[in-house]
Amino acid sequence: MSSATVNGITIEYDVHGPDDGETVLLVMGLATQMIAWPSAFIEHLTDAGYRVVRFDNRDIGLSSKTQAPLPTRKDVMKALASSRLAHSDYLLSHMAADAIGLLDHLGVDRVHVVGASMGGMIAQEIAIGYPQRVRSLVSIMSNTGDRRHGRVGAKLLPQLRKTLLAAPPRTREEAVDRGVLAWRQIAGPHFDEQYFRALVVESLERSTDSIGSTRQLLAIQASPDRTPALRHVTAPTLVVHGLRDKLVLPSGGIATARAVPGSRLLMFPDMGHDLPTPRLAEIAGAIVENARRGA
Repeated sequence: MSSATVNGITIEYDVHGPDDGETVLLVMGLATQMIAWPSAFIEHLTDAGYRVVRFDNRDIGLSSKTQAPLPTRKDVMKALASSRLAHSDYLLSHMAADAIGLLDHLGVDRVHVVGASMGGMIAQEIAIGYPQRVRSLVSIMSNTGDRRHGRVGAKLLPQLRKTLLAAPPRTREEAVDRGVLAWRQIAGPHFDEQYFRALVVESLERSTDSIGSTRQLLAIQASPDRTPALRHVTAPTLVVHGLRDKLVLPSGGIATARAVPGSRLLMFPDMGHDLPTPRLAEIAGAIVENARRGA
């Protein structure tokens, strides 16, 4: 792995695949490190000839942590109650600028950008703010920022609030168990506990900072609705969503596909808020097909 200094912060990243391949930029979601992109998924893309770049967003993993007063519980509750009450040290547009800075560091002019969850929001911001840098766009299990669509499921919301406001875990084992439980709550029927336990352990070995996830949540809540701007996106766009998604309801994917002219919508009946192993090849194949539209 390597690091780059962009916008006054350090971004951790790694690169896979042939040096002469068109670049696919993978943008991960809230509180989730770049290692959450499954190796098999990356291999599908590199086998198709693409160069894959993934990175830790600011405030997660090995990238820089914001040096500012910590958000309070009151700040979080206000932000969850209304986006008008959300205040953040940065917005999703600033995280998009981080990604562009990384591309500049790598000397990459144009990319196929693929984002999952919050990463899908950042990918949309990249396509909106830097259209000349985007060959194609893929938004996975995400939304447009319109609070009417792609909200958290009513049954899951109390659990998330409890998790956000819980006291820090007292032991390493408790931290791992909490992480696995969090994935179990949002994943679909193909949940693989052994895989996610290994992912949580590896994530904790890289970084134990937990404040970053709160800062990222506030950035989401404080960022504006992207729907009007998405109507001007011209890059070939694929929207992927799971019909079993409880964290970002499927209406978020539908709204995204409706917002971007000419976009394609791919929905899976056995996918939650995760990248299920049995669907990786199909999702990667659809990404490659969309990338070829923008080649």
